[in-house]
Amino acid sequence: MMKRGIVIGISAAALSAAVLLVAGCTATDLTKIGTSIAAEQGYISDDQKGAIDRTGEAFRKSFEDLTEEEEYYIGRAVAATLLSRYSLYENDDLTRYVNRVGRSVALSSDRPEIYGGWHFAVLDADEVNAFAAPGGIILVTRGMLALLPDEEALACVLAHEVGHVSSRHGLAAIKKSRLMDAFAVLGREAGTAWNKEDLLKLTDLFDGAVGDVVRTLVENGYSRKQEKEADRLAVRYASAVGYRADGITRFLERMAGAGSGGGGMFSTHPPAKDRIRDVKGEVESHLAEGTDPSARKERFEKSTRSIG
Repeated sequence: MMKRGIVIGISAAALSAAVLLVAGCTATDLTKIGTSIAAEQGYISDDQKGAIDRTGEAFRKSFEDLTEEEEYYIGRAVAATLLSRYSLYENDDLTRYVNRVGRSVALSSDRPEIYGGWHFAVLDADEVNAFAAPGGIILVTRGMLALLPDEEALACVLAHEVGHVSSRHGLAAIKKSRLMDAFAVLGREAGTAWNKEDLLKLTDLFDGAVGDVVRTLVENGYSRKQEKEADRLAVRYASAVGYRADGITRFLERMAGAGSGGGGMFSTHPPAKDRIRDVKGEVESHLAEGTDPSARKERFEKSTRSIG
């Protein structure tokens, strides 16, 4: 007799333990092969097979990245939290324009197809800022758009945020202890149905994970290494679709000229002059890939005229 009411023979118990051990160090498919054999031989029931498979999946994921579906739902909650602090800027034409530019650079990223798709929106805020929620929801402020000189710079800013999502920098902000606790609760599913306390704990852990990401985006900022990587990816993604790589340099020069006041990106990112120095080599190596920006500059000016 096993704990929590699962009754199986000694050989089945040993097999279950072996299956879970294999799941921790190899692919989940091996777990399912093992439980399928056990079920066919009558050692475990179909319900027990399903429970062990799900436990093996939870055990495996405690050592690997979250799935795209999980990333998407965390990102939706992060975006909802941000939208409780900021209002959307109600301008359909501008929103469509930002989405066209953002999705064009996202298509050249390392994750062109993402669960739920790429989505961009404008926030009605004067501060200079942009946020990349996990799963591909990117928010840019009206103040950021007002600071940008042209579409080349906009493409690089949006590509920078795409780079954060592509590299899963937001998920890295979630405390490992929080994930391990969540997987421990999920693992108990093999022995019993979740009770009220387990559901409440999972809810608290999810809220905490979302809070970890939001604090990184709004208050703490990413690490210098992560920002450097996002700038490098921004140049690569934007230039891959014909934008001039020095769009990021002109944006950073505007930031440097605006000083360090006003909070937002000024307080959560490394100094603009340092970023210009760090990304210089990447810009020079991709500069020849850009096409004539004159038509895009005119389109940018027309599309952003409403922000004042």
